[in-house]
Amino acid sequence: MRLDILLNKLCLTKTRSIAKNACDKGLIQVNGKPAKAATLIQAGDNIRMKLYGYLWELRIAKIPSGNVAKKDAGDYYELLSREALPDS
Repeated sequence: MRLDILLNKLCLTKTRSIAKNACDKGLIQVNGKPAKAATLIQAGDNIRMKLYGYLWELRIAKIPSGNVAKKDAGDYYELLSREALPDS
């Protein structure tokens, strides 16, 4: 599944366009490398993103086959860390 679609389906971004713009600005990395919105994500991939004032690190546990209810979104990834970014 594409990175921008996955982030939107798992409620990690508010919209798919926010995910795409973050990728275009280099704010999202997959397995330690800058990622484009069209990067294909598989179970086990590590995602690091700087969004909404935090540095998020998470591991994808499984890929959803369709839409995901917000209450069930946490079943698809493991949050490794979430740190507040310093104000600039």
